[in-house]
Amino acid sequence: MRILVTGAASMLMHAVATALHSRGDQVVCLQRREITVPDGVEVVRGDLRDRAVVERAVQGCEAVVHGAARVGVLGTREDFASVNVEGTRLLIETARRGAVSRFVHVSTPSVAHVGHSLVGEVATPARTGRRGGAHYAETKAIAETLALGVNDAEMGVVALRPHLVWGPGDTQLVGRIVAAVRRGRLPLIGAGRALVDTTYLDNAVDAFLAALDTLAPNSSISGRAYVIANGEPRPVRDLLMGICAALDVEVRGVTVPTGLAEFAGGLIERLWPRLSDTEPPLTRFVAEQLATAHWFDLTDTMRDLSWTPRIGVDEGLRRLASPLTATVA
Repeated sequence: MRILVTGAASMLMHAVATALHSRGDQVVCLQRREITVPDGVEVVRGDLRDRAVVERAVQGCEAVVHGAARVGVLGTREDFASVNVEGTRLLIETARRGAVSRFVHVSTPSVAHVGHSLVGEVATPARTGRRGGAHYAETKAIAETLALGVNDAEMGVVALRPHLVWGPGDTQLVGRIVAAVRRGRLPLIGAGRALVDTTYLDNAVDAFLAALDTLAPNSSISGRAYVIANGEPRPVRDLLMGICAALDVEVRGVTVPTGLAEFAGGLIERLWPRLSDTEPPLTRFVAEQLATAHWFDLTDTMRDLSWTPRIGVDEGLRRLASPLTATVA
């Protein structure tokens, strides 16, 4: 099968593209910047919002895994919407005109999060509004709704919501935690008591391949969203301490009351753009995420995708600690 993977500069999408290639699929990566891929993987360099680039990437493909997105918190709502919503719309339109019959949309559990805890939740419908300046989550909610809305008898669409993916070489979740600790800026909001589930990289990759293999027009998973996670919720503090211990980083966390963190996050997100062009250390949405529980009921995901997480958190931490795999700047 010829499969287009967008956003392959990310750890997860790069791993998905590599796994597809390893099992014998023809893989095309649509990517803005240069990346290293296995021999035989085709790379189309360009912007997701460029029609000519998208048409070239989609040509001849039977399936799409769409992971390209604008992430983070810097930028206006229009900046995020132009990529996450309009870029997704263009890709879908192009895929429908071509031979694509399977479209896997990469979403996030934050599309269903509007400030309260998610405790044993399934993939409830994406919700828009009530997010203030959290443009990433808001535009991803719109994009997921858009993608699932075009599911029909010609192109099956499924949305996967991987939660906090991490693994060796991770420069996002793991890298940012280590960087924050080294700067002495690791906030343990609410003492880090909130239960949070995460996803080890290999488990997430397995889930994407399982979804691709199960998906087809009118299949049982068409038009649905699924949360991907390990199914091992742990207190935020324990996860942070485990990651730091695996990488032999001395922990210097600071406990911050939830209310104070949310107030400070709101203040920082308003003032930070005037002070720096880097990602702010805290926003109100991030404070909410760290202070509220996020763990899920994976029954539907495991049954419908015929998938089970095979690498537990403790084994993942051991792999993170291995000198052969752990490479975090």
